Amino acid sequence: MIRSWPLYAKITAIFFLVYMILYGLYIGQDIITPLGFAFLFSILLRPVEKKLIKWRCPRVLAIIITLLIAITVFILIITFLSTQIKSFVKDIPEVKRNLNQLWDQVQQWLSNSFNFTEKQQQKMIDKASDSNMGIQPMSTLGVITGSLASIVLIPVYIFLFLYYRPLLVSFITDLFDKKHISNVQEVLSEIRLVMQSYITGLMLETSIVAALNVTGLLLIGAPFAFLLGIIAAILNLIPYIGGLVAMVLTALITYTNTGSMTKLLWAIIIFLVVQLIDNNFLVPKVIASKVKLNALISIIGVLIGGALCGLPGMFLSIPFIAICKVIFDRVDELQPWGKLLGDDMPVTNLRHVFKRKK
Repeated sequence: MIRSWPLYAKITAIFFLVYMILYGLYIGQDIITPLGFAFLFSILLRPVEKKLIKWRCPRVLAIIITLLIAITVFILIITFLSTQIKSFVKDIPEVKRNLNQLWDQVQQWLSNSFNFTEKQQQKMIDKASDSNMGIQPMSTLGVITGSLASIVLIPVYIFLFLYYRPLLVSFITDLFDKKHISNVQEVLSEIRLVMQSYITGLMLETSIVAALNVTGLLLIGAPFAFLLGIIAAILNLIPYIGGLVAMVLTALITYTNTGSMTKLLWAIIIFLVVQLIDNNFLVPKVIASKVKLNALISIIGVLIGGALCGLPGMFLSIPFIAICKVIFDRVDELQPWGKLLGDDMPVTNLRHVFKRKK
């Protein structure tokens, strides 16, 4: 029936459906975000659980041991970062003093170059700060408690996803006719393989990028090399945007702690070299994902994820777009959308296509 609709009706229905989905994600972000992370981690931890069951470990105990291993690794990472953050906090007064000096230089440059007086600049800053005064302490407290609640819920969700996996798979297959069951099972298996390949590859890529960042920053004598290198590698998980933010942040902190323009330039050069290595070698070779998304869709997806669910939405956007592409490629009516998300350029010359249509 839908195939017989005119084109404008199909486009209207698609845009309305997309709008309702995005609106639902925005409204339910506090529920959907921890569920999304739990879903991805449960796929990642499934091989560990499977291995323990193969060693004749009871299924519930295998899931608990798998969770404990994951939590231990997470605590070790947080502990290491906390020690680095403590040393950074001790130097905050010096950083603040250097930032004030840098801001004075920027104000002087703006005043000389654009005839934009310091009073006018201060007036704009005061106006911007007044507009943010509406943020209440209780709302900030709500954000913190909400984040802590999400962190506590994620292990619970992971346990439930792993425990009820057979039930969830059975439910999905039962939604379709028997003639489609084999195809549905293939899609589910492909999604699992793609996500496991993507997440493990991403973790390996992040580790290599962190090692390269830290090594480069240590070589130039940049302060907080471990902290900045690891944070930059984590931000690099946000495609295209995270690397730029990490480079600016590192360059700024390097300059405010050392006052050396040479080290600032070297920090930028190091991050540019690491980005070149990452984009041209690590991403295509290490991640080796079966699903390739084009840059345009990746950037739009990251921005939409950030607008809907903040920073967690940016991290979750790419894996779930990849899942959508796997599904689109398997459904005949949705294959054009799968091509739109992909990175395979059509070989056919568009001029010949238009001539043929004429």
